[in-house]
Amino acid sequence: MGMTLGIDFDNTIVNYDQVLYKAALEAGLIKPGAEKNKKGIRDSIRKLPDGELQWQRLQAHVYGRGMKDSVLSEGVKAFFDACRAAAIRVAIVSHKTQFASMDEGGVNLRDTALRWMREKRFFDSDGLGLSPESVYFESTRREKIERIKSLGCTHFIDDLEETFLEEAFPAGVERILYAQKSSSLKGVKAFGSWKEIYDYFFAGSRQPGQSRYSLHR
Repeated sequence: MGMTLGIDFDNTIVNYDQVLYKAALEAGLIKPGAEKNKKGIRDSIRKLPDGELQWQRLQAHVYGRGMKDSVLSEGVKAFFDACRAAAIRVAIVSHKTQFASMDEGGVNLRDTALRWMREKRFFDSDGLGLSPESVYFESTRREKIERIKSLGCTHFIDDLEETFLEEAFPAGVERILYAQKSSSLKGVKAFGSWKEIYDYFFAGSRQPGQSRYSLHR
């Protein structure tokens, strides 16, 4: 059976660290010199009065108007190139509603994400080479899980352990956590960079671009 690789979008393919830091600093939610990564910023804000609400508002801004300033996570392009060379089917499966409840401006988050992808040449043959039909936005985490099932994913990469904790997550799918920490979850492999993920899939291949899927499956 061939490999079908599902990948989360926000904070996995997209890096919002600098956007989050700038927006949080301008809003007075963090102090200069605070950690410039999602987890550090989130944890600091959640300690504030109404911190969870403030964090949700910040996310709504970043995923909407602020997305234009976000960047592709380092190493994603090389990974997609290798997948294409190895004829690995790739799909983006994201838990992303059309609008954020905390955004009074009503920015369409899905349209914004697709526009960003086009600008980053996701759909160009000399870019990431992905088909627009391989991008799926789901309104709930449960619908995201159902999409992973219906696509027949053999592997799924996500930055949130909560995805893998869902009871409905298919048992036969290899779970890969993109995070700067190890995971205590059974059956979850954690990698702190896309370079590490690339090496997991492709290092030791007999030829460039060949997946070692059969070797570690």
